[in-house]
Amino acid sequence: MTNPELRRQVINIYKELLNVGREYPLGYEYFRNRLHRAFSGQAHLQDEEQIRKGIARAEFVKKEIETLYYLKRYRTLKQRYENK
Repeated sequence: MTNPELRRQVINIYKELLNVGREYPLGYEYFRNRLHRAFSGQAHLQDEEQIRKGIARAEFVKKEIETLYYLKRYRTLKQRYENK
């Protein structure tokens, strides 16, 4: 990777995903291993456009995981208050 800005973006999204994965239902180690494999599998990319697409996909995955967490929290709260 020649562009230092893209490198910084990739590292930042990796760190953000690691942080989001701390509450993953199957455990942090499971999430971290899968994330590492996903990023390692794309390490060969040299084309800046392909790297940008990968960053966009990682952002999408991050939003999806956050949405699942919010949904889980909402369902838990809803269940607690319906039982009263």
